[in-house]
This record gives sequence, structure tokens and C-alpha cells, in this order.
Amino acid sequence: MNDSFVAPAVDWLYLAPILVVLGAGVVGVLIEAFVPARVRRTVQVVLALLATAAAFALVVVLWRDPAVQGSDVAPYGVRVLGGSMVIDPFGLAVQGIVVLLAFLAILVIADRTSTGQDAFAPSAAAVPGSPYEDLTRRKGLEQTEVYPLVLFAVGGMMIFPATGNLLVMFVALEVLSLPLYVLSAMARRRRLLSQEASFKYFLLGAFASALFVFGVALVYGFAGSVDLVEVYRSLATPGGPLASMPGLVVVGALLVLAGLLFKIGAAPFHAWTPDVYQGAPTPITGFMAACTKAAAFGALLRVLYVVSLGLAQSSPATREDLFVALWVVTLLTMVVGTVVGAVQTDVKRLLAYSSIAHAGFILVGVVGFSQLSLRATVFYLLVYGLATVGAFAVVTLVRETAPVRERVPATVGAGEAGAPDNPSDDSGEQPVAVLGEATHLAQWAGLGRRSPWLAGTFSLFLLSMAGIPLTAGFVAKFTAFGAAIAGPDGQGGGSTWVLAVVGVLASAVAVFFYVRIIVLMFFTAPAGGADEGSGEGAGASEGAGVTVVRSAGPTTVAIAVCALGVLLLGVFPSPVLDLAAEAVKFVP
Repeated sequence: MNDSFVAPAVDWLYLAPILVVLGAGVVGVLIEAFVPARVRRTVQVVLALLATAAAFALVVVLWRDPAVQGSDVAPYGVRVLGGSMVIDPFGLAVQGIVVLLAFLAILVIADRTSTGQDAFAPSAAAVPGSPYEDLTRRKGLEQTEVYPLVLFAVGGMMIFPATGNLLVMFVALEVLSLPLYVLSAMARRRRLLSQEASFKYFLLGAFASALFVFGVALVYGFAGSVDLVEVYRSLATPGGPLASMPGLVVVGALLVLAGLLFKIGAAPFHAWTPDVYQGAPTPITGFMAACTKAAAFGALLRVLYVVSLGLAQSSPATREDLFVALWVVTLLTMVVGTVVGAVQTDVKRLLAYSSIAHAGFILVGVVGFSQLSLRATVFYLLVYGLATVGAFAVVTLVRETAPVRERVPATVGAGEAGAPDNPSDDSGEQPVAVLGEATHLAQWAGLGRRSPWLAGTFSLFLLSMAGIPLTAGFVAKFTAFGAAIAGPDGQGGGSTWVLAVVGVLASAVAVFFYVRIIVLMFFTAPAGGADEGSGEGAGASEGAGVTVVRSAGPTTVAIAVCALGVLLLGVFPSPVLDLAAEAVKFVP
């Protein structure tokens, strides 16, 4: 019996980007145990940045691989580990977007700003307001475990869109989700709000994972396999053993899609998004909003196209039922994101509903079910990710202040700011303490006068999200809505143009709450006649109540790169669109 055993051959090169990131996460855990505390943070930051940069470089190398790109006589794509991993241009494109956005997000995560403090609690396990938490804060302890957690999440995000096996997809879902549950609870300020957000995310995420597993069970019951290729063959065979029960696989597919739509933040699976985005540490919010959405859309397309193409050959009527469900989700997502977002008064919650609306806009392109849809989705995910990481990076620098004589106690409630950082009295005026992010819209009034460059870049990100011409967001929406108008065959016809019309109307409504922030920053005086000077630094005048802290460098770099990307992709989108067109080489 042993003589017949054949050791499996694994093409490790095609798994190199994922192995580098996950391997760096394991090394990061060992660093926590063996590297001295005084240099631990520096080592972790350098390791995380090098790992994501190396993964991006390896994705570029694999992109040029002839076996991946294929030719007229050879199929494209490489199957590794018995088909559990599918290395094709589409999967590599999504992986490249994830690691690029993760690199920028890590820059924001690593920034201490001029306050000398990062965004994370010195001891996330401490009870908020307890003497132990106050002691860890006074001793200046740091949570450097953040970086391996981020790397593990990135590793799961890279596996998510590149697997051809539903069970592996579930494992990837958990690998990317569990670190995010922990990271969401680690905010330095507003500790109870952060822990509440983490609990909600974990609880609702568990329900979404359960739906995903139940869906996989039903799909397996229909096809006898969890491999997407076998599922496709079973669906495409009209005379299969369960051909008279297509509803079984449709219900299973809908349950799987429900788990994926939860990660995307599409309605009606969006309830977690505003609370988690508001309560999580702001750098982690930007990381989640950009990278998780990219990975989840990649996985969604891989499952959706398998089911859709299979049903098109065996049961077109059932395929139409699936289309109706996606139509409802797409319409509801756009309406909820724009209408509810228009009445928000908190910047982070507003950006959360903006994220929901953009999930709907991307779904408009996805429902086109054509090569144009794949191209539009890849481009949109990159554009949205750049604007989102940049916008949340700006939010991290706009802080509340309070006079030192009104020093905030260490005990914090769900809506409180938390303990102050670095009181400043260098000017001889009443010293003030820098608190948490100033997220109420009223606090952003006059920001353009205090810090015109920061307000200008934030306005650029908002205009891109609104889809204003000469920004990348306009090109992204144009390609997504164009894919919907082209229809499933790419030649026009059908009724998907209705979604494009609704998307244009929803975008027009969304312009209102984006422009409202710009008007507040540049055309509204600060409340109480605050100082209109630069306001930068760790301190500010007592009357201001809001200051713009200086970045230690990494956040400035991230904002500059994101702003440059949004501008270049808006003015010269052709090179990236051409690369996105290569990603339509899609292996089910």
C-alpha cells in the first residue's frame, strides 16, 4: 500500500505572495516573544511594510508568468493544491490591490503623530477605566501585536479571492475576520465604544459565517463536491442526478453569497458597518473598509460567475431568480447608503454609509455579468480603496482638545474621548490636552482655514467618492455603470440599464453629504470664533476645541500617495484600465 503513495507536487512559487505575508505574521508573533521591548515596535513596522511590499512585487512577477496569462493554444491560470488555489489574472489583480492598500494602511497604523501616541490601547485586555488600564497608560506600554494581526488578516484576504474551493474560502474568511474582531476592540480612546463595536462585529460575523457554511453544505449536497469546477459541471449538466432540484443549489448559493455580502457591507447585511467603523481605531477602520471590501468582492465574483454560468446552460429560469435577488440587494444597498448617509452627523459613520453606497455602485457593475464587469470591478476597488485609506488617514489627524484643568479622567464611557495625550503649554497660554478624533461634523467647521492642505486633500477624496470628473471616482463609476448598460452579453440590451440609472440618481444624492463637508471646512466659521491660524502641532488654543496634529511622517506619505493616485487615475486612467482589462481572464 505504501508503495503506491505519490507525494503531491506543489508549485510553491505561485503561493509565494501569500506565504510571504503569512510567514511574516508568524515571525511577528515570535518577535513579540524574543525581541526587546525598546526595539520591538520598529522591527514589527519594518517587517510588516517589507512583507506587503515583497508580496506586491511577487504578484507583479506572477502576473508576467506565461502559464498565468496563457496563450491561444494554452489555457490561462494555474491550479495549485489540487485546485484549492487558482492563480489567474483576476485573482492576482485583487491580491495586488489588497497588498498595495494594506501597505498604505500600515503606514497610517504605524504613525504616532506629534502626540507621541498611536491609536491603540496600551493593554487591550484591560477593563476600561480600571486602575490597571490607567497604570499601563502612565507607563507608556504599546500594543505591537497589532502588526502580526494585520498581516494574518491580509493573508486571509489574499486567499479569499484566489481559491477554487468553498471550504478553503470559508477558512480564508475566518483567517481574515478573527484578527479584525480583535483589532476593532483596541482603540486607545472611546474604549467601551470600541469594545462594543468589536462584540457586534464578532456576533454578526458569526451569523454570517454560519450562513456561509450552511450554503456550502447545500451546494455540496447538490454537486457532491465543494470544488467550484465540479459545482460548475454539475450545474451545466442538464441530466444530472439532482437536475430536478435546481432550487437546492440556488438556496445554497444565496446563503454563501449572504456571507460574502456581509463582508462587503451590502444591505440588508450592513447593520454592523456604521457601528464598527465608528468604534474601531480609525487606522483599522480605513484598513477594513478598503482591503476587506476588495477581497470580499473578489470571492463574490468567483462564486457568482460559477453559479451563473452553470445555470445559464441548465436552468435559465433559475438563473433569472438569482438575478432578481441580486437586483434587490443592489437597489437596497444604494438607497440605504445614500439616504441614511445624508443625515449623518459623525464623519466616520458618514464614511461608513458611503462605503455601503459604494458597495451598491460596484454591484451595479457586477450584475452586468460580462468581461466589462470584471474590468470595472477591479478598477473600482483600487480607486475606492485609495480614497478610503486617504480619507480615514486624514480623520486620524483631526483631534479634539480640552484645557488641562478639565483633564479627562481615565474612566471612559462609550461616548467619551478617553485620557488626554501630551498637554502642551509652550506658548504660555492655558495648556490643552489632545484627545481623540474630532468626528462630529460641526467640529470640522473652518478646518480649511486652520490646515488648508489637509482639508484640500480630504476634499479631493470626497470629490472622488462623489464621482466628480477629473477624479478617479468618476472613471470608476463610469466603467461600472457602463458595464451594467452593456448587459450580460456586453452588447447592450436587457434590463440592467435600470440599475445604472438608479446608480446615477443615488450618486447625485450622495454628492450632497460630500459637498456638505467641503462647505463646512472652507466656507463655515468655527464655532465660538476659534483661531484661524494653522492650529498644527500637539496643542491649540483653548477656544478652538479642535486641532490638527502633525504626522510623524507615515500618515503624510500615505495621504500623499492616495491623493496622487486619485488624481492620476482620474486624468490618465488608461494604463490601469488596460491592466484591469487583462484581469478578465477569469477561471471559474
